[in-house]
Amino acid sequence: MRLLDANIFLRALVVPESEADHVRAQAAAALFERLGKGEEEATTIEAIITEVCYVLRSRAHYALSPAEVAARLRPLLMLRGLKLPHKRTYLQALDLWVAFPTLDFEDVLLLAHAERLGLDAITSYDTDFDHLPGIARTQPESVELP
Repeated sequence: MRLLDANIFLRALVVPESEADHVRAQAAAALFERLGKGEEEATTIEAIITEVCYVLRSRAHYALSPAEVAARLRPLLMLRGLKLPHKRTYLQALDLWVAFPTLDFEDVLLLAHAERLGLDAITSYDTDFDHLPGIARTQPESVELP
């Protein structure tokens, strides 16, 4: 089993800018093809999926909308050879990001985990959660200092 870094996803998801990127893109595409056929298995960690979303969304890099990121990333996440803990949660987060594009991917991922865990509240100072249906935002209780 392979453990994939963000740059492997990115090479497969964006147009190559250099000859070296073109070679890497072809190799990454071939790897994902093997994963799709079940000829090979790979995994990654949540931080890598988050990094891929951040880089694709970033104005300094590719400036894609949440819908464009989701459309590109979803097919890779769904490959049968890509084994991810909570794969459905990542896919749900992409759906939520398309529905609430003003949120950061980290926020919709937190919301997807809350739904997976059956929680109805998120403890945060981030008021962006205040406008989401089905979830309440709480804050830590104030404590008087001596």
